Amino acid sequence: MTPATILLVLVTLERLGELWLADRNTAALLAAGGREVAPGHYPLIVALHAAWLGGLWLFARDQPLQLGWLAVFLALQALRAWVLLTLGRRWTTRIIILPGAPLVRRGPYRFLSHPNYLVVIGEIAVLPLCLGWPGYALAFSLANALVLAIRIRAENAALRSEAG
Repeated sequence: MTPATILLVLVTLERLGELWLADRNTAALLAAGGREVAPGHYPLIVALHAAWLGGLWLFARDQPLQLGWLAVFLALQALRAWVLLTLGRRWTTRIIILPGAPLVRRGPYRFLSHPNYLVVIGEIAVLPLCLGWPGYALAFSLANALVLAIRIRAENAALRSEAG
């Protein structure tokens, strides 16, 4: 197994674990009275991430690793863990509003409104760069920017409406 394949296996397992965690947290938030907002764009997010990772498996699994970019990717994983630990049971891949719950203002949320999206932007760009595919990184970064523009606009509107 090549180093690139090992990296892709680890990222795939991470993503599958995150989907399990997100589903569990979503169910708990909905059971506690939460409501999902703007679910229409969610299939776009799923399709984008599936195409991004699937394409890397198809085209880049045998590429040599670029160690500098790998270090950046590992730093992004530390930031991802910080976001997940900070949000705890409130972290999900969907936009769930829990009425009456205060916004999280600790951890990376002290510095940024949407640190998770910063991590996602970085990952979409940096993992292909780890595998020597800059054009792929650019193409998916542009597609991700379009999807995140929809997502962040919807999330901000939901948060503003909840704040009253």
